[in-house]
Amino acid sequence: MDERVAIEHLKQGNIAGLEILVQLHQIRALRAVFLITQDYALAEDIVQSAFVRAFERIHQLDPDRPFGPWFLRSVINDALKASSRRARLFSLDRLVGTFDGQRFETGMPGHFDHEVEQSIEAVETRAEIQAALTKLTVEQRTAVVARYYLQLNETEMAEIMGCARGTVKWYLHHARRRLKTMLHPL
Repeated sequence: MDERVAIEHLKQGNIAGLEILVQLHQIRALRAVFLITQDYALAEDIVQSAFVRAFERIHQLDPDRPFGPWFLRSVINDALKASSRRARLFSLDRLVGTFDGQRFETGMPGHFDHEVEQSIEAVETRAEIQAALTKLTVEQRTAVVARYYLQLNETEMAEIMGCARGTVKWYLHHARRRLKTMLHPL
């Protein structure tokens, strides 16, 4: 069953169509929301709720437009709202497991071959990029995720983020500048 058939099933009230849409869009949506919110459990909740809402509101989907962008707009808006709410709150749970920003070496003896060293460096680089992303504003982080992870163009980003193209460009410009400063040694 393809996406169009799945949507038709949903419009007829058959929830079986939702399974296909989940298979097609869940992983991408979950990754995007996680990159924005920095919270995997919250990302799962947001994506799950968005699928339920999509089922309930499938009749609002323009039949000439694909499901993916319509769904991603909903998911990203929810991620932005959740991040905004979390920014106003502070939880002591956030402090659990932190090490005051210090790195701890494993102290593993022995000689690593070149491939293992490259793998370790790649993991460290991803971790540093992830840490730098958390220091961006929610809007900047959303713009970076939408552009470089979801590979959306500025018009699509503006539609999903609910702002003008110029604002999207501004978010991206400042995000790139901040990331360049934070990741300069890389």
